[in-house]
Amino acid sequence: MELNIPEIYNFAAQVDEWAAKNPEKRAVWELDENGAEQILTYEELRRYSNRIANGLCSIGITQGDKVLVLVPRGTIAYGVYLALLKVGAVIMPGSEMLRFKDIEYRVNHAKAKAVIAFDGILGEVEPTRGQCESLKHYVTIGETKEGWISLAHLLEDQEEEFACAKTRSDELAFLSYTSGTTGGPKGVMHVHGWPIAHMAVAAAQWLDVNEGETVWATAGPGWAKWIWSPFVSTLGMGATAFVYKGRFGAETYLNILQKYPISVLCATPTEYRLMAKVSDLEQYKLQALRSACSAGEPLNREVIDTFRRVFNLTVRDGYGQTESTLLVGTFVGMEPKPGSMGRPSPVVRIAIIDEEGTELPTGKVGDIAIDRNMVALFKGYLDDPERTAKAYRGDWFVTGDQGRMDEDGYIWFEGRSDDIIISGGYTIGPFEVEDALVKHPAVAECAAVASPDPERGSIVKAFVILKKGNTPSDELVAELQEHVKTLTAPYKYPRKIEFVEDLPKTTSGKIRRIELRQAEKVQHPQS
Repeated sequence: MELNIPEIYNFAAQVDEWAAKNPEKRAVWELDENGAEQILTYEELRRYSNRIANGLCSIGITQGDKVLVLVPRGTIAYGVYLALLKVGAVIMPGSEMLRFKDIEYRVNHAKAKAVIAFDGILGEVEPTRGQCESLKHYVTIGETKEGWISLAHLLEDQEEEFACAKTRSDELAFLSYTSGTTGGPKGVMHVHGWPIAHMAVAAAQWLDVNEGETVWATAGPGWAKWIWSPFVSTLGMGATAFVYKGRFGAETYLNILQKYPISVLCATPTEYRLMAKVSDLEQYKLQALRSACSAGEPLNREVIDTFRRVFNLTVRDGYGQTESTLLVGTFVGMEPKPGSMGRPSPVVRIAIIDEEGTELPTGKVGDIAIDRNMVALFKGYLDDPERTAKAYRGDWFVTGDQGRMDEDGYIWFEGRSDDIIISGGYTIGPFEVEDALVKHPAVAECAAVASPDPERGSIVKAFVILKKGNTPSDELVAELQEHVKTLTAPYKYPRKIEFVEDLPKTTSGKIRRIELRQAEKVQHPQS
C-alpha cells in the first residue's frame, strides 16, 4: 500500500474539516459513573480547542514547545490535545498515575516548557518547582491553585477562531515515554505525518471505523494507545468518541455496551477476559456492536471463542508498539487463527530474524522485526542515539518480541526477547521497579520479572534479597509494595514478592532475569 504523505499536515486541521462537513455530529460523548453525560459536537470541539489554543498562546506556548499533559479521560483531553496540535506544540502524554520522580524525569529529559494537569496529580507536580528549570507554565484543568493558571481562567474572553499551525509532516508532534530494560524511560518521537499512516491501516482496516459511528476505545490519555484509537482513529474518521470516566467493571462495561449504540470496541485483553467470565453472559444483548479489537498483549483463545459463541462477534487481535503503529493484526475480512496475532499490516514489511539480522524460514522462532524504512516508524529516541542505534539490526527495527510465522503468513507471539514486562496492557521496565525497591532500607538487592497470570497476562514479581537484620514477612511484603507505589506509578508495583538468598548472575555480575522469568513460566504453565 502506497501512502501519500503531504509536506504540510496537521491532524487537528483534519478534525476541523469534519466540523465544517458535519458540524452537529457528535465528536465526544462522555459518560460518568453516575450516568451523567456531556456531549461535544464537532463544531463545539473545534471552537473549544481553538479557545484553548488561543489561551496557551497568550501565556507564551509556541510552535515546537514541549508540553506534558496529565489529564484523565473526558472532553477536556480531546480539547487540550487538539489545541496543542493547532499551536504546533509537542504533546508529551503522561498517565494520571505518574509520581513526582516520573514527572521530573520526563520534564528534564525533554526540557518541557509547560505542564497541563488535573487536580488529583498536582501534589506530584509541585515538587518539580526548582528541580526543572525548563518548566515555566503550570496549568490546571481544575480549580485555581496558588502558582497555577486555571484552564477556565485561561479561556475567559478567548476567541473561538484560531489559525492552525502549518506544521511539516516531518516535524515533531508527539513525544511518548516508554519503559526500557535499563535506565529511565525512552522518549519516542513521532511526527505530524504519523496519523496518516496510522489511520490508513489501524482505523480503516483493523478497528474498521466508519464515519458517524460511535467508537469506544478504553485506553486513557497518557498512553500511546490513547493517541492510536480514542483520538486519531476515531476523530480522524469522523466518528464519535465514546468515553466512560468510571472505573472498570465487567458488568458495568457490558451494561454500557448494551445500552449505548457503540459500534466499535477497542479494549485490553484483561478487560475482555474479565467480561468473558461474567456469569449469565447470554443475558447481555450487544445490539450495535459489530467490530471488536484487542491490543496490548496476546488474547486468550477461550476469550475469542466465548465472544463468538455468545455474541457472534470475533474479537480481532492486533499488535503494535509505541515506536510504530499497528504492525500485525487480524484485519477486516481476514480469517482469524485464534491465538495468532494475525498477519502483517499492508504498510509494513515484517520478518522473523536471527541475531545476525537474517530472515528465518517458516516456523522458526526469532525476533519480530520491521523494515527500518516503514512509513509509520518513530524518528528515534529523544537525545538518546545509543539506545536508538541498539533498536536496529541492519535494515531492521527489532521490536523486542519473539515470534514465528506460519505457512499462511500469520505471526504467533512467543514472548519477550528482553526483560520488559507487559501486564494488563501496561508496559513496565524492570529497572523502574528495582530502582524503587532498593530505595527501601530493608532491601539489599532485587530483580523484577514477568510472572504469568491468567487475567493480566503477566504480573510483576520481585525477587528480593534483604539486608542483614531484616526478616521476611507478609507485613514486609505489603510495606515494600506500598513503598513502590509511592515512588513510581502504582501499576508498576510487584504483585508478588519472593525473598531469596541470592540472584542468578553472569560472570560480570549482571542479573540474569531470563532465568527467573523462565522459572516462573515453568511454575505457572496454565497461563
